[in-house]
Amino acid sequence: MMYEISKTLIRLGLALILIGVIVRFIPRFDFAPLPGDIVIRRENFTFYLPITTMILISLLLTVFANLFFRK
Repeated sequence: MMYEISKTLIRLGLALILIGVIVRFIPRFDFAPLPGDIVIRRENFTFYLPITTMILISLLLTVFANLFFRK
């Protein structure tokens, strides 16, 4: 039981480190808005709905979770 908990904590720590590195370097890669994202600009109002970005992030997180947390 303790072995499984320690494996899970190590994987979670590695995932957090990877997410931290990605977040650190994302401002250098300006990939938003992607085609399919909704942007509405008015005089004093901007509405941004990142549909394509959300789908892409969801797919990447699903692949990541399946690679690292599969038994």
